[in-house]
Amino acid sequence: MNGTPRYAFVQTDESDGKDYLVELDGYPLGAGAVSPTGNRYAVDAEGVRLLAPVIPSKVFGLAKNYEAHARFMHEAGHSDIAHAPEDMMIFTKPSTSVIGPDDPIVFPSYSDDMNFEPEVAAVIGRITKNVSAADAMDHVLGFTCVNDVTLRDLQGKDPMWTRAKGFDTSCPLGPWIVTRDEFNWRDAAISFRLNGEDVPEASGTTANLIHGMAEQIAAISSFSTLLPGDVILTGTPNASGSLRPGDEAEVIVDGIGSLRNVVVRG
Repeated sequence: MNGTPRYAFVQTDESDGKDYLVELDGYPLGAGAVSPTGNRYAVDAEGVRLLAPVIPSKVFGLAKNYEAHARFMHEAGHSDIAHAPEDMMIFTKPSTSVIGPDDPIVFPSYSDDMNFEPEVAAVIGRITKNVSAADAMDHVLGFTCVNDVTLRDLQGKDPMWTRAKGFDTSCPLGPWIVTRDEFNWRDAAISFRLNGEDVPEASGTTANLIHGMAEQIAAISSFSTLLPGDVILTGTPNASGSLRPGDEAEVIVDGIGSLRNVVVRG
């Protein structure tokens, strides 16, 4: 708000049906309790700009976690494997890859093939280490939209995916976090729009996850301590596609909202 980052929760006013930001007096994932300050702003008010809803200490992602995406990668010539692997394929993105709604995705000069990957992201709410799958969802604060932007040419060329998935601006998150109990994470529809046009082949639902969210959290927490605000990208459900400078990329998750970013040349 007016150049000063602040935290808030989103509240829909029943009188006008509009969304408002209710300002908080601190960091909601910190050790102390936070309370509303009494200030409220319309989401679309002048001077209000939504930032990434969280800046994680780390981001983990799951590759080929839907059979449809694994099949697409094979048919597109990006993978020698025709089906999803039996074991999880886990990768990381640094915190510096995170951007928020309407922030530009920068197409780096060292790549010629940028792809979008619309997904649901799980946000961890408390310190999580060696948690069981049965208890894993109790450690989730909520969920948000994410575009796992990938440099496909570097992914095929580099032995590690550090450049392909970890470059600056490769992890748009937003527009906000919907809490676990308010979101149908078991069967959430995911879709994508490119320049305002639906891309049906990129759509899917979390009901088709190969490794479910609880299983992902349990596996990752077995080797890495997850901290409040850390993010897990749960996988893209179907086909991905190319992004070029000037393109408008929009991830839509039913029950959360939409995340829009425009690609610019770096």
